[in-house]
Amino acid sequence: MPSKYVIHTETVLRRFQPLIQSGIIAWEEGCLKCPVCVKKKCVYSVYDHRGLNARQMVESIDNECMNCLRCVQGCPNELIHKSINPEFAAMGDEHWTPNIIASLWAQSDSGKIPVSGAGYPGPFSGPGFDAIWTDMSEIVRPTRDGIHGREYISTAVDLGRTPAHLVFDAESGLLEDDSLLMNIPLPIILKVPAFGAISEKTLVGWAEAAKRLGTLFTVPEDMLKAIPADYGRWLFPSFSTASALEGLPDGCRMVELAFEDGLSEAIKRIKDFDPSILVSKKIPMVEGMADRAESLVASGVSIIHLEADFQGRRHDDPGTFLKDGIRSIHLKLVDAGTRDNVTLLASGGISMAEHVAKSIICGSDGVLVDFPMLIALECRMCRRCEKGLSCPVDIQDASAEWTAGRVINLVGAWHNQLLEVMGAMGIRDARRLRGEVGRAMFFDQLDRETFENMGAVVEECELE
Repeated sequence: MPSKYVIHTETVLRRFQPLIQSGIIAWEEGCLKCPVCVKKKCVYSVYDHRGLNARQMVESIDNECMNCLRCVQGCPNELIHKSINPEFAAMGDEHWTPNIIASLWAQSDSGKIPVSGAGYPGPFSGPGFDAIWTDMSEIVRPTRDGIHGREYISTAVDLGRTPAHLVFDAESGLLEDDSLLMNIPLPIILKVPAFGAISEKTLVGWAEAAKRLGTLFTVPEDMLKAIPADYGRWLFPSFSTASALEGLPDGCRMVELAFEDGLSEAIKRIKDFDPSILVSKKIPMVEGMADRAESLVASGVSIIHLEADFQGRRHDDPGTFLKDGIRSIHLKLVDAGTRDNVTLLASGGISMAEHVAKSIICGSDGVLVDFPMLIALECRMCRRCEKGLSCPVDIQDASAEWTAGRVINLVGAWHNQLLEVMGAMGIRDARRLRGEVGRAMFFDQLDRETFENMGAVVEECELE
């Protein structure tokens, strides 16, 4: 058994004060001058060292308040109030919600699993991955020493094509075939997001994070020159044209092709250059993606990357989510008997740790994470960078070491949550989780099975 994979995290402080969900409004007019003001009774002493960040025009009390509401309830003249911060509520969009962004910030700070309190206050179901519930049957008798205890839970996954069968020679010796496999210790690959205030220091920081985590970092061809050659082994370059293949970094183990014209010739060129390099084909999540995936597998492609939009939806149909695209390709290949001949990766809209486990349950082997890496650097998903405006948190100025530390913390928190989910399911290997829909419940399926045969109530019908 290999040594246990553990991501070591440490606190990495933020460079800017974050936007907070609510702020304190304390009216001085009408104060009764109580002998002992409720502000002095604050158990967190946030009023004692109250100050103003002149650069951001943010008051320290708002970020330090723990929302216990003792001062709000204890003021006899009701002069202290809590108010929702409109800037916080305006962050992101319907997918990258303010609460998700704030949770990613907190995980990047310390690498710890976020705890929001007792119970779950969220919706019963929702769109996309929120319509999937994971099995927690094993949590009734949990292991005594936790996810990092004596029971080994492997999150390693294999990239490439596994042999369909073993072939032996006349002397019972195992014959080699053309199957190639690469093992990474967790089913998460880092990926440059589609937008953001990205500099060379940002790219180097992400590459350093991939190196320390033991995973890969997907980089567009036009950004490869910004990353030192030392990181070649951890880079997963994505090429949009066949002519760019001349710029393969030294030590590169895996390449992604995002074009159609001349695909077979490009694959042959790569194999002639280095037969050990794995080749991935990126396909957009659009109509006909399952048929396209099946034809690629038949042509010998060993890795397929299914890419949804940045909200995890189909490019030509926003009502179809990433989970549906993964399921359609996975089941198509299962029916064709070729599922084990290919590695299926998925990207787009992966915003929480649970999305990693749910993507694998739907049928993918791993995921590519992009915007959570940007949010780890305090991005507010304001998209000012797309309009040519300055970044409010100057992401491009952050050092590579700080960038790497924040991303490692985030992936470390996600890795621990993946271990928690797998442990609760009783599954000890991430490869065993692939396509294991018996360990999940799908709201759409349950809703259909429960209510579609109930019939309709006819008007003026008498019930006996």
